[in-house]
Amino acid sequence: MPEAALCQQVSFVVPVLNEAAGIGAMLRDLRARYAGSEIIVVDGGSVDQTVARAMPLCDQLLTTEAGRARQMNLGGRVASNSYVFFLHADSSPGVAAEHLAACLARQPQWGFCRVRLSGSLAVFRVIERFMNWRSRLSRVATGDQMLFLRKSLFQQTQGFELIPLMEDVAYCKRLRRLAPPLVIEEPVTTSSRRWEEQGVARTVLRMWVLRFAYFCGVSPHYLWRHYYGR
Repeated sequence: MPEAALCQQVSFVVPVLNEAAGIGAMLRDLRARYAGSEIIVVDGGSVDQTVARAMPLCDQLLTTEAGRARQMNLGGRVASNSYVFFLHADSSPGVAAEHLAACLARQPQWGFCRVRLSGSLAVFRVIERFMNWRSRLSRVATGDQMLFLRKSLFQQTQGFELIPLMEDVAYCKRLRRLAPPLVIEEPVTTSSRRWEEQGVARTVLRMWVLRFAYFCGVSPHYLWRHYYGR
């Protein structure tokens, strides 16, 4: 599959909320590296300059109520290409367009990338290793790993559940029952700011408690209110 044909098959959906500081550079990089792909930005009610800075750099800019699942579902519904890639605003895919073309030539139903944290500390390499090991073994990815799937499968499965947390985990658990994922080895680099701002140990513990509580059946709505104080 030629690179140009690949980009005509790919729609990127980027959910945003108050990402003015970095959205311009992120979208320019995405456009330069995957020329010809469709870029859809879905804003959840930003009160900064996110919308103004993103609008000239994407193909469609949509607005809806805040909520990552709701934003991604809206973007997925309007995507016009064969594959929909969900990408966070603080993340950058490492896979080259020509290799992505080779991956999609295998006609996967869905998949995700390995993850790399942006921080330079050695502890981040350890965290990455465990995150990638867990996602490969469980076939469950987090939103930082650029989850992608066929548009037809997105329509068939009706997208993400409208829950405030774990929408990516819940969706992967549904998708893995339908087909095995394709794991792209080139990682998506995602911001390590939450670890750096809140402390590595505290952030890792919080993430594992969240996942364990969700695994035990605790409502995502309760988890969101409890951990974010809302």
